[in-house]
Amino acid sequence: MSLSFLPDGVKAAISHLNYNFLSEIRLRRGQPVIIGYDGAYRYLGRYGISSGVNDRIIADEITPVLNNATGGCIYNYTEQMKSGFITVEHGVRIGIAGEYVTDGGAVNTIKNVTSLNIRIPHEVAGCANKICKSLFKCNPQSTLIFSKPGMGKTTMLRDIARYLTNKTLLNVLVFDERGEIAAMDGFGEGFDLGAVDVVRSFCKKGAIASAIRAMKPDVIITDELYGDEDIKAVKYAADCGITVIASSHITDREILKTMPFRYFVELKSVFGQPLIYDKNFNPYSDSCVDDCARRISCGE
Repeated sequence: MSLSFLPDGVKAAISHLNYNFLSEIRLRRGQPVIIGYDGAYRYLGRYGISSGVNDRIIADEITPVLNNATGGCIYNYTEQMKSGFITVEHGVRIGIAGEYVTDGGAVNTIKNVTSLNIRIPHEVAGCANKICKSLFKCNPQSTLIFSKPGMGKTTMLRDIARYLTNKTLLNVLVFDERGEIAAMDGFGEGFDLGAVDVVRSFCKKGAIASAIRAMKPDVIITDELYGDEDIKAVKYAADCGITVIASSHITDREILKTMPFRYFVELKSVFGQPLIYDKNFNPYSDSCVDDCARRISCGE
Protein backbone atom coordinates (compact mmCIF):
# COMPACT_ATOMS: atom_id res chain seq x y z
CA MET A 1 0.00 0.00 0.00
CA SER A 2 1.32 3.43 -0.94
CA LEU A 3 1.61 6.13 1.72
CA SER A 4 3.63 8.34 -0.61
CA PHE A 5 1.67 11.43 0.45
CA LEU A 6 3.29 11.41 3.90
CA PRO A 7 6.19 13.74 4.75
CA ASP A 8 9.57 12.22 3.92
CA GLY A 9 10.62 11.99 7.58
CA VAL A 10 7.47 10.11 8.53
CA LYS A 11 7.80 7.73 5.57
CA ALA A 12 11.43 7.00 6.48
CA ALA A 13 10.51 6.34 10.11
CA ILE A 14 7.63 3.94 9.42
CA SER A 15 9.81 2.01 6.96
CA HIS A 16 11.53 0.59 10.07
CA LEU A 17 8.25 -0.77 11.45
CA ASN A 18 6.20 -3.89 10.76
CA TYR A 19 3.43 -2.51 8.58
CA ASN A 20 0.99 -5.25 9.72
CA PHE A 21 0.90 -3.66 13.19
CA LEU A 22 0.45 -0.06 12.00
CA SER A 23 -3.16 1.16 12.23
CA GLU A 24 -3.03 4.96 12.59
CA ILE A 25 -0.75 7.92 11.97
CA ARG A 26 -1.73 11.12 13.76
CA LEU A 27 -0.26 14.37 12.48
CA ARG A 28 -0.86 17.50 14.59
CA ARG A 29 0.78 20.71 13.42
CA GLY A 30 3.85 21.47 15.52
CA GLN A 31 3.37 18.38 17.70
CA PRO A 32 5.07 14.96 17.88
CA VAL A 33 3.74 12.36 15.44
CA ILE A 34 1.80 9.61 17.21
CA ILE A 35 1.05 6.21 15.69
CA GLY A 36 -1.30 3.38 16.54
CA TYR A 37 1.02 0.39 16.61
CA ASP A 38 0.51 -3.13 17.92
CA GLY A 39 -2.65 -2.12 19.79
CA ALA A 40 -1.24 0.96 21.55
CA TYR A 41 -0.42 4.61 20.81
CA ARG A 42 3.28 5.43 20.60
CA TYR A 43 5.50 8.35 19.59
CA LEU A 44 7.18 7.99 16.21
CA GLY A 45 10.97 8.31 16.20
CA ARG A 46 13.48 8.53 13.38
CA TYR A 47 13.94 4.77 13.32
CA GLY A 48 10.47 3.61 14.27
CA ILE A 49 9.22 3.76 17.85
CA SER A 50 10.66 6.79 19.62
CA SER A 51 13.42 6.09 22.14
CA GLY A 52 13.07 9.42 23.91
CA VAL A 53 11.97 13.07 23.74
CA ASN A 54 14.86 14.13 21.49
CA ASP A 55 14.11 11.36 19.00
CA ARG A 56 10.48 12.26 18.28
CA ILE A 57 9.41 13.42 14.83
CA ILE A 58 7.48 16.70 14.81
CA ALA A 59 4.72 17.31 12.28
CA ASP A 60 5.10 20.43 10.16
CA GLU A 61 2.38 22.03 8.03
CA ILE A 62 -0.60 19.75 7.53
CA THR A 63 -2.20 21.17 4.37
CA PRO A 64 0.57 19.91 2.01
CA VAL A 65 -0.06 16.35 3.25
CA LEU A 66 -3.75 16.68 2.44
CA ASN A 67 -2.95 18.12 -0.99
CA ASN A 68 -0.59 15.24 -1.75
CA ALA A 69 -3.12 12.65 -0.59
CA THR A 70 -5.74 14.03 -2.98
CA GLY A 71 -3.34 14.41 -5.90
CA GLY A 72 -3.68 18.18 -5.71
CA CYS A 73 -7.44 17.93 -6.35
CA ILE A 74 -8.80 18.44 -2.85
CA TYR A 75 -11.94 20.10 -4.24
CA ASN A 76 -12.94 16.72 -5.68
CA TYR A 77 -13.36 15.57 -2.08
CA THR A 78 -15.61 18.41 -0.93
CA GLU A 79 -18.65 16.20 -0.32
CA GLN A 80 -16.63 13.71 1.74
CA MET A 81 -15.07 16.50 3.78
CA LYS A 82 -18.51 17.50 5.00
CA SER A 83 -18.38 14.33 7.09
CA GLY A 84 -14.97 15.24 8.51
CA PHE A 85 -12.87 12.78 6.53
CA ILE A 86 -11.82 11.69 3.06
CA THR A 87 -11.01 8.23 1.73
CA VAL A 88 -8.08 8.05 -0.67
CA GLU A 89 -6.31 5.28 -2.57
CA HIS A 90 -6.47 1.72 -1.15
CA GLY A 91 -9.14 2.69 1.39
CA VAL A 92 -6.89 4.88 3.54
CA ARG A 93 -9.22 7.14 5.51
CA ILE A 94 -8.00 10.54 6.64
CA GLY A 95 -9.87 12.25 9.45
CA ILE A 96 -9.59 16.04 9.32
CA ALA A 97 -9.65 18.58 12.15
CA GLY A 98 -9.63 22.33 11.68
CA GLU A 99 -12.15 25.12 11.23
CA TYR A 100 -15.54 23.73 10.22
CA VAL A 101 -17.45 26.09 7.94
CA THR A 102 -21.19 25.56 8.40
CA ASP A 103 -24.26 26.56 6.44
CA GLY A 104 -27.69 26.20 8.01
CA GLY A 105 -26.29 23.97 10.75
CA ALA A 106 -24.60 21.56 8.31
CA VAL A 107 -20.87 21.35 7.65
CA ASN A 108 -20.04 22.91 4.28
CA THR A 109 -16.26 22.48 4.25
CA ILE A 110 -13.17 22.47 6.48
CA LYS A 111 -10.44 25.10 6.33
CA ASN A 112 -7.31 25.96 8.34
CA VAL A 113 -6.60 22.25 8.81
CA THR A 114 -4.59 21.61 11.98
CA SER A 115 -4.43 17.84 12.29
CA LEU A 116 -5.00 14.58 10.43
CA ASN A 117 -5.80 11.08 11.61
CA ILE A 118 -4.64 8.66 8.91
CA ARG A 119 -6.31 5.27 9.41
CA ILE A 120 -4.74 2.38 7.55
CA PRO A 121 -6.89 -0.60 6.52
CA HIS A 122 -5.60 -4.14 6.84
CA GLU A 123 -6.47 -7.47 5.33
CA VAL A 124 -6.84 -10.14 8.05
CA ALA A 125 -8.13 -13.26 6.36
CA GLY A 126 -10.04 -15.47 8.78
CA CYS A 127 -10.57 -12.82 11.47
CA ALA A 128 -14.36 -13.29 11.19
CA ASN A 129 -14.26 -17.09 11.35
CA LYS A 130 -15.98 -17.24 14.75
CA ILE A 131 -18.80 -15.00 13.57
CA CYS A 132 -19.25 -16.84 10.28
CA LYS A 133 -19.19 -20.33 11.75
CA SER A 134 -21.58 -19.35 14.53
CA LEU A 135 -24.12 -17.20 12.70
CA PHE A 136 -23.84 -18.10 9.03
CA LYS A 137 -23.48 -21.89 9.14
CA CYS A 138 -26.98 -22.46 7.74
CA ASN A 139 -28.11 -19.10 6.39
CA PRO A 140 -26.72 -15.61 7.07
CA GLN A 141 -28.43 -13.88 9.99
CA SER A 142 -28.97 -10.13 10.30
CA THR A 143 -26.04 -8.98 12.40
CA LEU A 144 -24.64 -5.70 13.72
CA ILE A 145 -20.96 -5.44 14.64
CA PHE A 146 -20.39 -2.66 17.16
CA SER A 147 -17.49 -1.16 19.07
CA LYS A 148 -15.73 2.09 19.72
CA PRO A 149 -13.63 3.36 16.78
CA GLY A 150 -10.52 1.47 15.73
CA MET A 151 -11.43 -2.02 16.90
CA GLY A 152 -11.56 -3.63 13.43
CA LYS A 153 -15.22 -3.47 12.39
CA THR A 154 -14.46 -2.78 8.72
CA THR A 155 -11.85 -5.54 8.65
CA MET A 156 -14.49 -7.93 9.98
CA LEU A 157 -17.04 -6.86 7.36
CA ARG A 158 -14.48 -7.41 4.61
CA ASP A 159 -13.74 -10.93 5.86
CA ILE A 160 -17.47 -11.74 6.16
CA ALA A 161 -17.92 -10.64 2.55
CA ARG A 162 -15.13 -12.98 1.52
CA TYR A 163 -16.63 -15.88 3.47
CA LEU A 164 -20.13 -15.50 2.01
CA THR A 165 -18.96 -15.17 -1.58
CA ASN A 166 -16.55 -18.09 -1.30
CA LYS A 167 -18.90 -20.42 0.59
CA THR A 168 -22.33 -19.61 -0.87
CA LEU A 169 -24.06 -18.68 -4.11
CA LEU A 170 -25.99 -15.88 -2.45
CA ASN A 171 -26.16 -12.48 -4.13
CA VAL A 172 -24.04 -10.30 -1.86
CA LEU A 173 -24.22 -6.52 -2.19
CA VAL A 174 -21.53 -4.48 -0.45
CA PHE A 175 -22.74 -0.96 0.21
CA ASP A 176 -19.49 0.94 0.70
CA GLU A 177 -20.41 4.51 1.60
CA ARG A 178 -16.94 5.46 2.83
CA GLY A 179 -14.95 3.56 0.22
CA GLU A 180 -13.21 1.34 2.78
CA ILE A 181 -14.73 -2.16 2.62
CA ALA A 182 -14.12 -2.78 -1.08
CA ALA A 183 -11.17 -0.44 -1.46
CA MET A 184 -8.38 -2.96 -1.06
CA ASP A 185 -7.32 -4.76 -4.23
CA GLY A 186 -9.94 -7.43 -4.84
CA PHE A 187 -10.79 -7.59 -1.12
CA GLY A 188 -7.49 -9.40 -0.68
CA GLU A 189 -6.26 -12.79 -1.70
CA GLY A 190 -8.92 -15.43 -2.28
CA PHE A 191 -11.82 -13.06 -2.92
CA ASP A 192 -13.85 -13.55 -6.08
CA LEU A 193 -14.89 -10.10 -7.30
CA GLY A 194 -17.23 -11.72 -9.78
CA ALA A 195 -19.42 -12.94 -6.93
CA VAL A 196 -20.13 -9.62 -5.22
CA ASP A 197 -21.78 -6.34 -6.22
CA VAL A 198 -20.41 -3.08 -4.86
CA VAL A 199 -22.35 0.17 -4.55
CA ARG A 200 -20.52 3.33 -3.54
CA SER A 201 -22.53 6.33 -2.44
CA PHE A 202 -22.45 9.22 -0.01
CA CYS A 203 -25.90 8.49 1.40
CA LYS A 204 -27.54 5.16 2.26
CA LYS A 205 -31.09 6.47 2.37
CA GLY A 206 -31.95 6.43 -1.34
CA ALA A 207 -29.13 4.29 -2.64
CA ILE A 208 -30.04 1.14 -0.69
CA ALA A 209 -33.62 1.22 -1.95
CA SER A 210 -32.43 1.72 -5.53
CA ALA A 211 -29.82 -1.03 -5.25
CA ILE A 212 -32.43 -3.48 -3.93
CA ARG A 213 -34.58 -2.91 -6.98
CA ALA A 214 -31.66 -3.02 -9.40
CA MET A 215 -29.49 -5.85 -8.02
CA LYS A 216 -31.90 -8.10 -6.05
CA PRO A 217 -29.45 -8.93 -3.25
CA ASP A 218 -29.89 -11.73 -0.73
CA VAL A 219 -27.42 -10.10 1.67
CA ILE A 220 -26.39 -6.48 2.13
CA ILE A 221 -23.11 -5.75 3.89
CA THR A 222 -22.79 -2.09 4.79
CA ASP A 223 -20.44 0.15 6.69
CA GLU A 224 -21.07 2.49 9.59
CA LEU A 225 -24.69 3.18 10.52
CA TYR A 226 -25.10 6.77 11.63
CA GLY A 227 -28.35 8.46 12.53
CA ASP A 228 -32.03 7.71 12.02
CA GLU A 229 -31.91 7.82 8.21
CA ASP A 230 -29.32 5.01 8.06
CA ILE A 231 -31.41 2.91 10.45
CA LYS A 232 -34.50 3.49 8.30
CA ALA A 233 -32.54 2.41 5.21
CA VAL A 234 -31.43 -0.92 6.70
CA LYS A 235 -34.90 -1.50 8.20
CA TYR A 236 -36.35 -1.09 4.73
CA ALA A 237 -33.92 -3.74 3.48
CA ALA A 238 -34.87 -6.05 6.35
CA ASP A 239 -38.58 -5.51 5.63
CA CYS A 240 -37.85 -6.61 2.06
CA GLY A 241 -36.55 -9.93 3.40
CA ILE A 242 -32.88 -9.09 2.87
CA THR A 243 -30.27 -10.04 5.46
CA VAL A 244 -28.28 -7.00 6.56
CA ILE A 245 -24.82 -7.20 8.11
CA ALA A 246 -23.56 -3.81 9.28
CA SER A 247 -21.33 -1.95 11.72
CA SER A 248 -21.85 0.87 14.20
CA HIS A 249 -19.96 2.96 16.76
CA ILE A 250 -23.03 2.96 19.00
CA THR A 251 -22.42 0.91 22.14
CA ASP A 252 -25.52 1.73 24.21
CA ARG A 253 -27.35 -1.58 24.34
CA GLU A 254 -30.79 -0.05 24.81
CA ILE A 255 -30.35 1.87 21.57
CA LEU A 256 -28.95 -1.19 19.81
CA LYS A 257 -31.97 -3.27 20.80
CA THR A 258 -34.21 -0.94 18.79
CA MET A 259 -32.32 -1.72 15.59
CA PRO A 260 -33.50 -4.36 13.09
CA PHE A 261 -30.88 -7.03 13.85
CA ARG A 262 -31.17 -10.54 15.18
CA TYR A 263 -27.63 -10.76 16.52
CA PHE A 264 -25.03 -8.34 17.82
CA VAL A 265 -21.25 -8.74 17.81
CA GLU A 266 -19.12 -6.67 20.17
CA LEU A 267 -15.42 -6.02 19.50
CA LYS A 268 -13.66 -5.05 22.72
CA SER A 269 -10.06 -5.11 21.48
CA VAL A 270 -8.22 -5.25 18.18
CA PHE A 271 -6.89 -8.76 18.64
CA GLY A 272 -9.54 -10.16 20.98
CA GLN A 273 -12.29 -12.65 20.19
CA PRO A 274 -15.64 -11.11 19.20
CA LEU A 275 -18.49 -11.45 21.71
CA ILE A 276 -21.79 -12.59 20.18
CA TYR A 277 -25.22 -11.80 21.63
CA ASP A 278 -28.81 -12.46 20.63
CA LYS A 279 -31.45 -9.75 20.18
CA ASN A 280 -31.85 -9.36 23.96
CA PHE A 281 -28.11 -9.36 24.56
CA ASN A 282 -28.00 -12.81 26.05
CA PRO A 283 -24.64 -14.49 25.33
CA TYR A 284 -24.93 -16.49 22.14
CA SER A 285 -24.97 -20.30 22.22
CA ASP A 286 -24.10 -22.55 19.29
CA SER A 287 -26.95 -24.88 20.25
CA CYS A 288 -29.43 -23.09 18.00
CA VAL A 289 -27.06 -23.36 15.03
CA ASP A 290 -26.47 -27.05 15.73
CA ASP A 291 -30.24 -27.59 15.84
CA CYS A 292 -30.60 -25.73 12.54
CA ALA A 293 -27.96 -27.94 10.94
CA ARG A 294 -29.69 -31.06 12.31
CA ARG A 295 -33.07 -30.05 10.88
CA ILE A 296 -31.58 -29.35 7.47
CA SER A 297 -29.67 -32.65 7.37
CA CYS A 298 -32.90 -34.48 8.33
CA GLY A 299 -34.88 -32.67 5.67
CA GLU A 300 -37.13 -30.96 8.22
